[in-house]
Amino acid sequence: MAKLISILLRAQIRMAKPLIKKGGIEASRKSQDNLGKWEAKVLEDKVDFRARPFSRFRAAWAVPREARQSGAILYLHGGAYTAGTLEYARGFGGVLAHATHRSVLCAGYRLAPEHPFPAALEDALDAYLYLLSKMDARHILLAGESAGGGLCYALALRLRELGHPLPAGIIALSPWTDLTCSGASYEENLRRDPTLYRDSLLESARCYGGMDLENPLISPVFGSFADFPPSLLFAGTYELLRDDSIRLADRLERAGSPCELHLAEGMWHVYVLFGVPEAKEALARMETFAAELLGNTPFPGEDA
Repeated sequence: MAKLISILLRAQIRMAKPLIKKGGIEASRKSQDNLGKWEAKVLEDKVDFRARPFSRFRAAWAVPREARQSGAILYLHGGAYTAGTLEYARGFGGVLAHATHRSVLCAGYRLAPEHPFPAALEDALDAYLYLLSKMDARHILLAGESAGGGLCYALALRLRELGHPLPAGIIALSPWTDLTCSGASYEENLRRDPTLYRDSLLESARCYGGMDLENPLISPVFGSFADFPPSLLFAGTYELLRDDSIRLADRLERAGSPCELHLAEGMWHVYVLFGVPEAKEALARMETFAAELLGNTPFPGEDA
């Protein structure tokens, strides 16, 4: 059961839900960027942010100032592929860097509808190949929330297609892995989820993926996961996307790929970003997961 403070916060978040929907994509973009700027501000004495230019998108390193450990994380932000710039990505990227004591490359990939599929996937691939030029794949983790969580798996599927080595592991928070929005939770949690609307998600899905939404590089839950690295998944029982995580975990396990799924009772979409007690527990598990997979490996070079 959710902690009392989490229940109260969930009620407050629900109050803002209609306002953000009414404002459409622009309101979502502004809201997410403001959240990211606030998180980065809170962490300014704990994490350094360093720009890392790419030709088609913006990115930045989030580097912890203390207790820095080896390896690197590629962080892919959420926002239904239509919201979330680098300003937003730096926010949770900084939280992730501080929690895991690792350098985090935050990728502000291009957004739909201006840049539909495969733009986000191409940018994620560019960021990963950059890391791969600096270190062995065994020293890299992928992490993402919502659309970014799904993009982690789409990226891994694409890497396998291209014959590139897969990362050491994947961390996904409430990953959006089915852009057809066909899971039972999209109906069951319609009145429980304080942040998401199914029709808004479908609109964003069409902006990004057009009519090809069952393509595994768009909706990775329809992919094959043989020989995938270990996965760590978090989702809330009250969120629309709950079944995206459950179905993904089932597909991974059926393929023989290790997967650890945490379903937090009474929690909402990407609750890990909200600083509640359940979020702190999840971040502690991420730190342990990163240590288990990355160990004591060399630093990734001068950029990090």
